[in-house]
Amino acid sequence: MSKYNNPKLKISLFHPRYWGTIFFVGFMYAISSLPFKFQLFMGRHVGRLAIRFMPKRLATIRRNLELCFPDMLEVERETLIKENIDNTGIALFETGMAWFWSDRRVNKHVTIEGLDYLNELEKAGKGALMVAVHSMNLELGARAFGIKMSGMGVYRPNNNPCFDYFQYLGRSRSNRTLIDRKDVRTMLDALKSGERVWYAPDQDYGIKRSAFAPLFAVNDACTTTGTSLLVDNTDCAVVPFTMVRDANDHYTLKIHCPVEGFPKKNEQCAAVFINKIVEKSIMAAPSQYMWLHRRFKTRPEGQKPLY
Repeated sequence: MSKYNNPKLKISLFHPRYWGTIFFVGFMYAISSLPFKFQLFMGRHVGRLAIRFMPKRLATIRRNLELCFPDMLEVERETLIKENIDNTGIALFETGMAWFWSDRRVNKHVTIEGLDYLNELEKAGKGALMVAVHSMNLELGARAFGIKMSGMGVYRPNNNPCFDYFQYLGRSRSNRTLIDRKDVRTMLDALKSGERVWYAPDQDYGIKRSAFAPLFAVNDACTTTGTSLLVDNTDCAVVPFTMVRDANDHYTLKIHCPVEGFPKKNEQCAAVFINKIVEKSIMAAPSQYMWLHRRFKTRPEGQKPLY
């Protein structure tokens, strides 16, 4: 039995200290009922307004792009930054869509491709480690997928227990359940039993259980070795997927063919391998990726900070 318990609704969550959280979630629910195009319009302007009060986040976005794409023309980089800020604001509204929209409304705006790959794995009784990246619209992608197929998402519980409850409730609405990212045992059990587990190995989780591997133009990005642990101990399939909003504001969740040649029993080679998948996924829609995360904050011993 897992020692990580799912958040429950408790009377303590109605304490005055959480009234702001309850109001915020209520606001998300209210705006999710607005016309879709209007939500996108509001999201872009919220992003532009919010970034004025977050200069460090803006600096992080710019620095990440400089590190990853040193040969990119400055005018191209500035355009990408502006688009990324817009998409950061839209992400707030996309989260509300994911948590509160009806199945019919989600299906109207999201097309899913590649479900046949997962059907074949299911028939073979083989678990699928679905490799994602932290795109801004990942919440909506998870909801759309859960309407069609069950899945188990790996997540970090929020430090605010009230928000964590609503986050869990929203994210598990269509999916089977969520797994605390520290709960490796449950991930392994799920994959061994043929389940589909959503997993995002693209962020910097610190030096523990990691290896340094190239990511774009950065030769030594701190990369989790958790992918190796899960694949080596379950023999699951590794299935990348992407979620992209196109120029017509329609979303496509694309499930790719299970990858071949994953380096087993070799964490360093596996980190290099998985980062190639991450690169390809990010480039499907670079302006919709979470560049505000300090991806290269952990450095090899003796190297200077990049931020």
